Amino acid sequence: MKADSGNKRGLWGSRLGFILAASGSAVGLGNVWKFPYVTGQNGGGAFVLIYLICIAVVGLPIMLAEFTIGRRTGLNPVGAFRKLAPGTPWVAIGFMGVLAGFLILSFYAVVGGWTLAYAAKALTSNISFFSSPDVAGEFFGNFISDTPMVLFYHTVFMGLTIAIVLRGIHGGIEKACNILMPTLVIMLLLLMIRSLTLEGAMAGVDFYLSPDFSKINGSVILLAMGQAFFSLSLGMGCLITYASYLPPEENLTSATVYVVLFDTFIALLMGMVIFPAVFAVGMQPTEGPSLVFTVLPTVFAKMPMGGLAAIVFFILLAIAALTSAISLLEAVVAFFIDQFGWDRKKAVWAMGASIYLFGIPSGLSFGLWSDFTLFGKTFFDLADNIASNYLLPLGGMLTAVFVGWWWGTDQAHKEIERHETTFHWGKAWGFLIKYVSPIAVLFVFLGRFF
Repeated sequence: MKADSGNKRGLWGSRLGFILAASGSAVGLGNVWKFPYVTGQNGGGAFVLIYLICIAVVGLPIMLAEFTIGRRTGLNPVGAFRKLAPGTPWVAIGFMGVLAGFLILSFYAVVGGWTLAYAAKALTSNISFFSSPDVAGEFFGNFISDTPMVLFYHTVFMGLTIAIVLRGIHGGIEKACNILMPTLVIMLLLLMIRSLTLEGAMAGVDFYLSPDFSKINGSVILLAMGQAFFSLSLGMGCLITYASYLPPEENLTSATVYVVLFDTFIALLMGMVIFPAVFAVGMQPTEGPSLVFTVLPTVFAKMPMGGLAAIVFFILLAIAALTSAISLLEAVVAFFIDQFGWDRKKAVWAMGASIYLFGIPSGLSFGLWSDFTLFGKTFFDLADNIASNYLLPLGGMLTAVFVGWWWGTDQAHKEIERHETTFHWGKAWGFLIKYVSPIAVLFVFLGRFF
């Protein structure tokens, strides 16, 4: 695969570059603070088994569908659905994807700024002396309510994202991911080795992976399905956009499998970093961002060589956030390049600046605007709620319905097999994309309200 400098939109320079970039889109902060916790609290190894099944029957089929749409059309999500179903309402799926990318990046960049701030604070040893999660929590609360500081790191994070996307597909996103993703894996492996060699670490491994099938019920299965769906960046236009830069000879099925395996590997590996360390120092894990910003700094403070581990961890966290952010911005930028004929520079600066400005209220949601609410939610929570609870699951479900019932699995098969061997599991994929995947995502969507 060669980059085509004559192509206005650009192409990936290598197959590996595409896989690393798509994996970078999928690997994000949710892999760090959500997957390990829900695994440990919902049956350990039993939850992992359910999660892997959900990845196979929900995540992988929809990802392959999005990759197929993207390569078939060579366009952004809006242009893709408009080309495959001209003059129909199906184009709304594309608009939902672009809007989701815009909204998610607006508040995601704020959290990305937090990761940069903590990486900087780890380098200066500011977070290496917490005696308890309460002390660390007070420090974190003071930080996110410090509006100038939050906006400074928000600006730096969006600046890095814009700078990478500005350089294009091959020269910017691919080169960045070729460096960032291997770095992330190496850092994870080093941290895992450090965690597993701590005295008492095996208690954390038992908590994380020992199967407890008694905890598996309908709500846990629903949780696993939701985690599988959201972990892979489905329904937000990023994967359609990334696949639109693929040349026709790329093997879509193997690329999809590699991306799914990479994302799952990172999620599982993160648990092997966090829980052995947490249990080795005699602490208990807690849910959500508090695990990352209050519990783990305290863990690092109690570990031998914990200061170095904190530096590596928060740099790793910033990398995971950045690789997801560039895919979100690219999905929005591609829409304006394709649909309005803007050049990349204009599209990146205009959309990057717009998302940055729209994200400022999210940055203020924990400080100056903490008392300001819309529909009972802070601006940060409202943007997250609209994107995560509505746009993403609806987009993913409708994409499955579109490929399975409107565009048709026969047309998708032809695209998948255009330059590769027979799609051996095509019948199974067709059944999943027509029946299992959309129904499963529908349950995930409805489960958010009950």
